[in-house]
Amino acid sequence: MTTYHETGDKIKGYKILCEARQIKPPKVIPKTGRHKAQRTILKDNAEATILAKVKYIGD
Repeated sequence: MTTYHETGDKIKGYKILCEARQIKPPKVIPKTGRHKAQRTILKDNAEATILAKVKYIGD
């Protein structure tokens, strides 16, 4: 499995597991139309793993 650790690296998935020593409170952000999403910051030894891949990736 590849591990990404450079600034700007991204992962994308349907379900992602995250772990960190410090987690900032989530903030609500706009996505498309009336849909909302949440964003947070993981700090100190943070890592994320994709548990389920996306069925369709549209950029």
